[in-house]
Formats: sequence, structure tokens, C-alpha cells
Amino acid sequence: MRRRYHHGPRPSVPEPRPVLLAAVRDFVVAASAIDGVRRIALIGSLVTDKPVPKDADVLVTIEAEMDLGTLARVSRQMQGKANKINLGAEAFLADQDGRYLGRICHWRDCRARVLCRAQHCGAREHLNDDLHVVALSAKLIAEPPLELWPTIVRRVRPAADVEAILLA
Repeated sequence: MRRRYHHGPRPSVPEPRPVLLAAVRDFVVAASAIDGVRRIALIGSLVTDKPVPKDADVLVTIEAEMDLGTLARVSRQMQGKANKINLGAEAFLADQDGRYLGRICHWRDCRARVLCRAQHCGAREHLNDDLHVVALSAKLIAEPPLELWPTIVRRVRPAADVEAILLA
């Protein structure tokens, strides 16, 4: 018997890209209205025409000391939409000086969970500062492939569905 190994996630729908792109679109609409959010960009494989990206990755530039509560709620909504089709979504955070801060935590409440990999769990509500696990380069933060808000900036040619769903 031959075994077929599948690397990466298996979405529960045949066409996962429109679902992920719609989740990002909804995130951008909601997050752009939050005080302290300065820029939202799409990064990762969803920018490309990869048929089955494993997740939707957004980079959110924020004022360094902003309260992350509302942004965390909106991020979890995006994650929930992606999780419904067995994929994921991440909101990565950088400050206006181009420093990578970490990711929005997946947990609604911080309880110093065993699975938490944040270096300073609970020090800043809703921030997963697992910089030893994930780090974004200064170049990616300064020049993400596709800025969605407050202005659209294309540094790469995005996939046609990205143009249709996010940029139209």
C-alpha cells in the first residue's frame, strides 16, 4: 500500500482563496476604523496565485502603545472565517518605526496557557510576542508586497482574485 503524504493544510472547500480574501477584506474594513491602526498590508502566499494558501497573513502597522482589544477581536473574526474552512489567518504587528512587535494572540483571554509561546505572556494584552518563533524582516515591514490601507501600494503583481476581491 502506498501512502500519499499531504504537506500543508487541507481546506474543507474546493476553492479556499475567495473565502480567505473575503475574510481579509472584512478585516481591512473593520481594522481601518480602529484608532491607532496606521497601515494594513497583505503578505504571504495569498498575494500570489498559489491555489491553496495555508493562511491569510496581514501586516498591521500600529501606534506603539495602542490598546489591542478591538484589533484582537477583529483579528479573531478573520481567523474564525479561515478556521471554518480548515485554514488559518494571522495579524502580524509592527510599530511606526518599523519594529516587529509580534502577532495578535489567538486567545480571547490570557491565562498563561501551556501552549502559549509568547515571551512575555500577558505583559501586553492580546500580544503574542513569540519573536523566537516568528520574525518579520525589516524590509518586509518597510515594503510589504501589497498595502491595502490607507492607500493601495502594489510592489508585486497580485493574483487576479486579489485584484477583484480586495482592490476593486
